[in-house]
Amino acid sequence: MDQTENSALEDQIELLFPIPLMRSPKLLSPKLSEAAIAAIRAEKVETNLRSEQLFHTTVTNPLDSNLFKEIAAVAVPKLVDFGFMLFGERFNWTVKEMWTNMLEPGGSQTMHCHANSFISGIYYLTPSHPGSRTVFIRPPGGFEYNFRHHTREAAMGPFNAGKYMVPAAEPGDLVLFPSYLYHEVPKNQGDQRITIAFNAIPDRLNCWGYEIKFSA
Repeated sequence: MDQTENSALEDQIELLFPIPLMRSPKLLSPKLSEAAIAAIRAEKVETNLRSEQLFHTTVTNPLDSNLFKEIAAVAVPKLVDFGFMLFGERFNWTVKEMWTNMLEPGGSQTMHCHANSFISGIYYLTPSHPGSRTVFIRPPGGFEYNFRHHTREAAMGPFNAGKYMVPAAEPGDLVLFPSYLYHEVPKNQGDQRITIAFNAIPDRLNCWGYEIKFSA
């Protein structure tokens, strides 16, 4: 091989063990979004333990609410697609619990993840201020170097960044992510921000004949 042929070859970067996140724009219709906003504002809410400007409705099974049941049904085909990326098979997925978040100006959501589920989702019902979008955080621990290089001049990318901010989410958008992925919402610098969050489980998981079945 001469020098000309050698210089034509390009380095290849492989994305080893990436964490997927699915964004489905405008999945929820304006009619359903508006109905959800009206129901949420009329519902009894609870104050978040860590922020007096963040309120939630009671965590509930979507089957207990016709509105939540319809909203959950819209997400199921996307859960099947996203679940295929996680497990390599198209399972039957169930949204087992759903709740709402109302973030008032000045409020924030501290870093957390969702237990006892495999896929979690967020429906955005109102616009979010550019500085108050959902932030996903690189999982703590892991098999990584204990040194960091974070400066104003350093170029941040998927291999060295510690956080990822979801692009501007419009009303009706859905974001799905593995439930173990930590996330937070910075201080709300805009108007009231309303979202619906949920957790989902597959009907089963099978590891070489050892099968676990789930039900909601």
